[in-house]
Amino acid sequence: MSVKLRQEDEQMLNGQKGPAAQMAMRIMVRMADVVDAPEMMDVSQAHIDGCGLLSETGLEFAETLAAKRAKVSIPTTLNMGPLDLQNWRQFGVSENFAAKAIRQAKAYTDMGCIPTWTCAPYQSYLTPRFGQQLAWGESNAICYANSVLGARTNRYGDFIDICAAITGRVPKCGLHLKQNRKGQILLRLVDINPAIMQSNAFFAVLGHLTGSLADDKIPVIEGLPVKASSDQLKAFCAAAASSGALALFHAIGITPEANTLEEAFQGEQPERAIDIHLSDLQKAASELSTAHEGINLDLVVLGCPHFSFDEFRQLAELIKAHKEAGQTLHPDVRFIVISSQTSYSLLQRSEFMNTLTDFGVEITLDTCMFHTPIVSKDTKVIMTNSGKCAYYAPGELSVQVAFANMAECVDSAVKGLVCKKESLWKKS
Repeated sequence: MSVKLRQEDEQMLNGQKGPAAQMAMRIMVRMADVVDAPEMMDVSQAHIDGCGLLSETGLEFAETLAAKRAKVSIPTTLNMGPLDLQNWRQFGVSENFAAKAIRQAKAYTDMGCIPTWTCAPYQSYLTPRFGQQLAWGESNAICYANSVLGARTNRYGDFIDICAAITGRVPKCGLHLKQNRKGQILLRLVDINPAIMQSNAFFAVLGHLTGSLADDKIPVIEGLPVKASSDQLKAFCAAAASSGALALFHAIGITPEANTLEEAFQGEQPERAIDIHLSDLQKAASELSTAHEGINLDLVVLGCPHFSFDEFRQLAELIKAHKEAGQTLHPDVRFIVISSQTSYSLLQRSEFMNTLTDFGVEITLDTCMFHTPIVSKDTKVIMTNSGKCAYYAPGELSVQVAFANMAECVDSAVKGLVCKKESLWKKS
């Protein structure tokens, strides 16, 4: 199939806009052929996931584009990178790894990308608007943009994302089109105590369950509280996009294009309906933990996706309560929080910073525990409140993981043992 191109596309493809634009456009046209898109379309913003140093090839690709004097043609933010650009030495990152990471960072910023370095760009800078067409990488950000903001993006993988940013063009297909955004399966929350649904842990567990149930379908969720916070929906999106290939869900009353069931399904009937009970959530929660109660704890890691200022506030309040009780961080436990420059700047202006650092919290920015060697090789057991981290950590880091809410993470860090009250999942 031959994709329809406009004059400017042809100019890029023929090299009239320079060798970098030609290279990027060739890739985008090839992608359009692969997905059988009839034509290309404009996007007005990009978010780059390919800036993580996952291979020598990724570095070579970025430096090749930069050497060809590539420039992004639309506002383009950067996902978390391979290291904390300012404080990497204190986290034990090697000089060799850091040198390559810094080269890659320079290549992307030389192309005009905005150095946001965050996997939660929707809480940082240039938050997309309803209906805006995007080319976003990073699975949780894609899900959030589509489902919470009502923007439109497909799941753009590494290197395709920067090509879209350079050309400002993508294949016209998939979730860019309204007809492909209609709900397909209905998930109904049944007899769930409203108190449970106030917890961020509930959203991570439900996200994990939703991702596994949805498969390649677009789920519509009935029963989520309409006042869910940005951090709660962030936790849902991250877990759902990890356990499944979820790029879009509709939550009735939350998703801008899903105020009603009829609107979510675009007037059609769901292919099937699934009732979700407390027992289903209990099972999903248990799947996120491989470490048993009472085992020695080595590391607590929070901020996957990146910690917001509100989450720093919550953490400081929990730590303050322990401090008032004369309790401190256990000497055998590290406590790492991963965040963005934006959230950290707000933290620096608050009264919470000393509370966190005095407790022993280590704050790292711009990166992710799966992309940079900040988790030491002798770490055996970690604890997290992130469904995404809990899902990936056993395979990616070769550790046991305990999933819990933030309060339980702090309690366990004080005791040096995995301690979970689990009251959230008990029948009331």
